[in-house]
Amino acid sequence: MSKQHKSLNIQGKQQRAGWFFLAPAAIMIAVFSFWPMVQAFITSFTTGTGVNQKMADPIFYNYTRMFADRTFLRSVGNTFLYLAIEVPVMLVLAILLAQLLNNRDLKCRGLFRTMVFLPCATSLVSYALIFKSLFALDGLINTIFVNLGILETNYNFLGNTGSARAIIIIALIWRWTGYNMVFYLAGLQNIEYSVYEAAKIDGANGWKTFWKITVPYISPMLIASLVYTIVDSFVDPSNEVMTLVLNQSKQWEHGYSAAMAWAYFAIIGVILAIVLAIINKFVYYEVD
Repeated sequence: MSKQHKSLNIQGKQQRAGWFFLAPAAIMIAVFSFWPMVQAFITSFTTGTGVNQKMADPIFYNYTRMFADRTFLRSVGNTFLYLAIEVPVMLVLAILLAQLLNNRDLKCRGLFRTMVFLPCATSLVSYALIFKSLFALDGLINTIFVNLGILETNYNFLGNTGSARAIIIIALIWRWTGYNMVFYLAGLQNIEYSVYEAAKIDGANGWKTFWKITVPYISPMLIASLVYTIVDSFVDPSNEVMTLVLNQSKQWEHGYSAAMAWAYFAIIGVILAIVLAIINKFVYYEVD
């Protein structure tokens, strides 16, 4: 048997072995992820609940109903508001903190990294209670503002739509900035310090060094954290500050809830496609 033929046989066996090990995971993903998505799509064309569930007439009733649902439209608006403010602020803060905490001359780097990362290790209930107590009528923020003369009387931060939205954005930024910072910090630590020294010798300033060296090296982390943050921004409470996912989860009609889920899928898919196209054109570089 020729060496080439033997090599092809070995390669074929390796491919079959690879598919053999991948098959269980692929089957489980198909059964527990893709098939429920297909079922949800079929369900989105039905109305009623339980044994009274039947195909809608007209068939797109649930989808047309969404555009007349003020709660749904408000949740979409809230989602885009959180997305437009939270994501850029969070990612910029994460990059700046990663750059700062990657400095070899900074003392107590481990302590500062832990302090920044610690909020994302807290449970959802814990950080919700923290911000609820901070911004309560008799909370710390009201006490400070009244004592400083900024407010004459205690303000109901959580009872007003604008301030409640702002608090949600602040809480999300506080909790998840450290999580994204760890991604970027891991990428920065893979860059040889000699690369920065060579750039400095060549006369590159801080901005050029960041744009031409740092961004290309950490671009996979940038894209991964951006996608995760955008998806996560669609989740978060009260009709006035509700996001799309929470609104969908509160629906009792299975067909209408499934239609909202697919609307959520379509919206986030379009947003991610636009964002990734922009990144590939203006941000993503190949490192030589």
